[in-house]
Amino acid sequence: MKQALLVFLGGGLGSVLRYLISRPLNPLFHNFFLGTFLVNIIGCLLIGLFLGLSAKGNILNYNNTLFLATGFCGGFTTFSAFAFEKHSLLKDGDLLNFSIYMISSIGIGVLAVVLGLWIAKHI
Repeated sequence: MKQALLVFLGGGLGSVLRYLISRPLNPLFHNFFLGTFLVNIIGCLLIGLFLGLSAKGNILNYNNTLFLATGFCGGFTTFSAFAFEKHSLLKDGDLLNFSIYMISSIGIGVLAVVLGLWIAKHI
């Protein structure tokens, strides 16, 4: 039960922070959802860092990892909003921005995870 509570609290914190970042940033560009993009990239970096630190075994314990990686990062990043925003670009026929946003989100997201793991390795 304690572990489920840790995930719940981390997820709530991540969701509120995502809201606070996305709400003012998403309207800045007509065809690019900057807030969602940033939280997903930051979330990728953080999950790489948290899981890298957890793998070291002496920095983050299992409960810390549940709170930070599963809870916080799970609540902070948002695949459902990402998918909906891609749908809206396709619906509008904006294939160029759809492609740029899709490729950059996935590509930079994977690179951010790798960077987070690299940072954790060198801490």
